[in-house]
Amino acid sequence: MTKKPRTRNAGTTVTLADVAREAGVSEITVSRVLRSKGPIAEKTREEVNAAARKVGYVLNRIAGSLATAGSELVGVIIPSLTNIVFPDVLRGLDAALSRRGYRTVLSVTGYQRDLEARLVASLLAWRPTALVVTGLEHDAETMAMLHAAGVTVVEVMDVDGQPVDIAVGVSHTRAGRETAVYLLQRGYRRFGYVGHDIGLDLRARKRHAAFLATLAEGGAQLLGESVAAEASSVAAGRAGLAELLRRHPEVEAVYFSNDDMAIGGMFHCLAEGVAVPGRLAIAGFNGLDLGQQLPQPLTTLRTHRFRMGQLAGEAILARLDGATAESIVDVGFELLPGATA
Repeated sequence: MTKKPRTRNAGTTVTLADVAREAGVSEITVSRVLRSKGPIAEKTREEVNAAARKVGYVLNRIAGSLATAGSELVGVIIPSLTNIVFPDVLRGLDAALSRRGYRTVLSVTGYQRDLEARLVASLLAWRPTALVVTGLEHDAETMAMLHAAGVTVVEVMDVDGQPVDIAVGVSHTRAGRETAVYLLQRGYRRFGYVGHDIGLDLRARKRHAAFLATLAEGGAQLLGESVAAEASSVAAGRAGLAELLRRHPEVEAVYFSNDDMAIGGMFHCLAEGVAVPGRLAIAGFNGLDLGQQLPQPLTTLRTHRFRMGQLAGEAILARLDGATAESIVDVGFELLPGATA
């Protein structure tokens, strides 16, 4: 575990006065605009909304009601429920929080960063005890809200960067690098890559970049890539490997963006009689149980997703107890040599 200084004050909340000062209007005017009460000039409405976005203000929907109404809720925003890695994190988070009576409220972005901003605003409007979001990269509007949230913010799944408050995850840069090192040590020199949309999945992009950089340092060749313009899936991995081998039959080892995709690649090899690893080596990422139950267990890195969620929950509870929480918690990963490379 590595400690880094915190970058924000978790107890600082942006107020109506901050918005009013930024917009150059009264607090009453700001309140009317944000609550859509009374006649307001359109120009004033636009200026107030722009000021609110800039300073990261979120309307408090429980103001004037029971002050503790949102105190048992922890907002959680993840990109997908179809990939098992995220439900694993949720199970760990809930295991930690439920012991103290806290409950999670879940939203899913589908890897859309503009939707993430709307979901952050929606959840913060109910003044949760804490907010858990995925990854370290967010758009400017989301970052402003997270910095001004006034509650503990935990970013999960990634530690390659500076967190808003607390980060609990793994280094995807190190994961890509160590996978490349392992394959190079096994003697492979002609590589291919099969992945999903790394324009949306920024953690997969970090693994991809580190993998390619390490290949170059080791004098190996990346002969080609097949990247699906969609989320990862077994079907996309199977189709991706078929396309890659059609264009580059000389490839001898393929790195997949994750285990879902790699399992699909294994199905292609089984269907087409491609010997693994004799003819083609395959490596993935995440260490899914399904990949380890294949006739030939998948070569991959296992991430400790349940533990990741559990540590995120424990960090939130530590803050609530007045204790100091580490800013960055690297949960690490485990190389599973498997039988495919």
